[in-house]
Amino acid sequence: MTGFGAADGLVGDARATVEIRTVNHRFFSPNLKIPAAFGRWEGEIRELLRQKIARGHVTLTARIDRDSTAPVIDETRLAHYLTALKALQKKHKLAGELDLSTLLRLPDVIAAPSDEIEPRDGDALVQLVAKAVDNLTAMRKTEGAQLSGFLLERVEVIESRLANTEKRAPIRLKEQHDRIKRTVGELVGGAGADPQRIAQEIAILADKLDIMEELDRFRSHLSAFRDTTRSKTSEPVGKRLGFILQEMVREANTIGSKANDAPMLEDVIAIKEELERIREQVENLE
Repeated sequence: MTGFGAADGLVGDARATVEIRTVNHRFFSPNLKIPAAFGRWEGEIRELLRQKIARGHVTLTARIDRDSTAPVIDETRLAHYLTALKALQKKHKLAGELDLSTLLRLPDVIAAPSDEIEPRDGDALVQLVAKAVDNLTAMRKTEGAQLSGFLLERVEVIESRLANTEKRAPIRLKEQHDRIKRTVGELVGGAGADPQRIAQEIAILADKLDIMEELDRFRSHLSAFRDTTRSKTSEPVGKRLGFILQEMVREANTIGSKANDAPMLEDVIAIKEELERIREQVENLE
């Protein structure tokens, strides 16, 4: 499912921003872009995403806005230098004043900012990721509600087509009965046809063309699909819907193979089209 979630806050003395984007994918596929200094927390972040997101191609980007140009003054070292220089000045009776610019030019008094990350800073970044995931989940729930409405509309269309098929089934059987009688009558001519033999052929044909069991199972699958779609559980439902969909496709194929009737085949084709529309969405649904 598609979605976007972001969070920002402080990581140590720096401002951090986390953005998470997801697009449709059948499986969980993460792609993390985090500063190298936070690399040791990548596994923890990946696991956090896996626990919260069952499906989707997930792209996470974390940015740390640190003022890298600001120098770091080692005040302890500067104080040691100052004490030592004053002692030397007194010992050797040297004149002159010690100014700050001189002290700052001494070795290792000014250093570049350290890249070392404190454990609490890594934990703070992980907490920002968790917040961004929560925001992402809220957006995906909104999309899921919209998708649920689409799927339920498709179910209603399929039920309507199944009702047409059920109404047509006995009419089709009577037409087949009349066709057989007419065909046999044309073949035997005036000799007449054996009513018992025709009844046997009709019974065999009726058994071959009977679709009531398939219709009953199909409706049962539709009911399960509807209940799962409306479910309020926090557990992923995409895979379960996929399994139910497979069963509905199997029943549709069986009904189509038994139809032997143009109007019924028209309904079966329409049902398969709706099932394909459902499949396109269910494959990506979490």
